Amino acid sequence: MNIMSRFQRSWQLFKSSLFIIARNKRLLVFPIIIFFLTMMIILFFLAPVVLRPTGYSYASAQHWQVISHSLFTQSPDAAAGNNSRIGLTPGAMVYLAFLYFVSMFFATFFNVAFYHEILTALGGQPVSIARGLKFAGTKWKSVLMWALFAGLVGLIIRQLEERLSFVGRIITRFIGIAWSIAAVFVIPIIVCEEQNANPVAMLKKSAGILKRTWGEALIGYVGLGMVSGLMLLASMVFLFGALVVSIMLKNFWPLAIAGVLWLVAMFVLSYLTSLAGQIYKGALYLYAASGVVPEPYNQEMLDSAWKFKKS
Repeated sequence: MNIMSRFQRSWQLFKSSLFIIARNKRLLVFPIIIFFLTMMIILFFLAPVVLRPTGYSYASAQHWQVISHSLFTQSPDAAAGNNSRIGLTPGAMVYLAFLYFVSMFFATFFNVAFYHEILTALGGQPVSIARGLKFAGTKWKSVLMWALFAGLVGLIIRQLEERLSFVGRIITRFIGIAWSIAAVFVIPIIVCEEQNANPVAMLKKSAGILKRTWGEALIGYVGLGMVSGLMLLASMVFLFGALVVSIMLKNFWPLAIAGVLWLVAMFVLSYLTSLAGQIYKGALYLYAASGVVPEPYNQEMLDSAWKFKKS
């Protein structure tokens, strides 16, 4: 597949996903609401640590020194002579692990709510944020089990990458990629399964759907990267043109204005591309699990969703 045909296919996917967004505009605000809810939850769990009474004012340096000493410890580094190595205290490590799994739980919870409404939108029904969150609440057992399982696997992979040699890190990276591919449909499975809180069974079902629909030679996901990549390249041409104009006019303002417009455009493009990619994955799940091709996608788009090993 040459570059032009890849771009045309990626552009068609992007337009099809934008059609779903235009028909269900509440999908645009769902990730924003999820972001703010997640920040509120994280701050809620961080507040007892950083705002606990220390006998000093919160605005004073002494308060933050006490907090820092309770979270971090310095240990002599033999390899570095008199230098010290900063690490976490045992209590801080336990609390950080707790916060990590709490974050995993709520990330999974909100993703279940989001994908419930994505699948609803792909079925031609209106989107409701409150309904999605309420539905996710009915799946809390599956959400909890998957968050614990996925969080533990992610933590093990990260630790192996940090501790192994260069070759070991490469092998671990491939394991991480295989894990990401196998788990791609777990969230839609949580949404659609009536009763299934077993994370291993969900992972097997996700991998089985991939294998049954696209085969065993998958090496990666083909998404909307070509569109965003070419748009980024075009934006760099725009910035370069603004730089040339600024130099010719000996005035900083054309470049400054172009820079602000570029940042806004990149944020909007990144946001839309991410949202469109999630909608596309929802369409892939419907196609793989039940053979349904939701409009305005077509079977050719969905069949070419993955990169394959060459025989």
